[in-house]
Amino acid sequence: MPAETLTRADWTETNRRLKEAQPDEILRWAVETFYPKLTMATAFGPEGCIILHMLAEIEPKVRVFNLDTGYQFAETLELRTRIAERYGIEVELVRADTTVAEYEALHSGPLYVERPDQCCFDRKIVPLRRAVNGYDAWISSIRADQSAHRAKADVVGWDAKFGLVKINPLLNWTYRDVWAYVVANQVPYNPLHDQGYPSIGCWPCTRAVAPGESDERAGRWVGQAKTECGLHSLDSSQL
Repeated sequence: MPAETLTRADWTETNRRLKEAQPDEILRWAVETFYPKLTMATAFGPEGCIILHMLAEIEPKVRVFNLDTGYQFAETLELRTRIAERYGIEVELVRADTTVAEYEALHSGPLYVERPDQCCFDRKIVPLRRAVNGYDAWISSIRADQSAHRAKADVVGWDAKFGLVKINPLLNWTYRDVWAYVVANQVPYNPLHDQGYPSIGCWPCTRAVAPGESDERAGRWVGQAKTECGLHSLDSSQL
């Protein structure tokens, strides 16, 4: 049965079965159900690196991509190389139709200061839609405790925004769970995490968190109401 024809009751039952499952069990289900029309997007956060660690054992041929906005930290791109060396997984770089120079020239300067939502849309949302075209499901590494938007997500369900199934194997893990796994399994991670960056996105919109800031995403889009790039925020059709 095509995934888009499944009802809310169908997804509720799937989530009931997988709610208490471990991430590797969820990934095995995803591979058995959707591969080879299964893909994964990663920004190389510790959660994404954990999933890559697991996929290396379950099915390393799952196509994995990174949305390379042109504004990523050098440390993030260097981690891509380390992932390839460790696991043999070559993460594809999916880019916007314009380079940063072309994009900024088109808009008479960078948009990330005054119009960050437009910047994210052009350099993340549009490329993601292109990247998942032809696939039945995609894997993300969000956790429910990261934000109010993400707390509304399910382990698996129909993603109306991008037109395919979305699978969140680490949804029920905590920040502590993630780092305990990274340490125990020596999973490669971005060295910026050791420099006060709990959450890492594009360099113009990311800073280290200040002392006393408990929100791990406090360093993203500082001084703005914006808290998500739009990849994981829910449209009304998804609620």
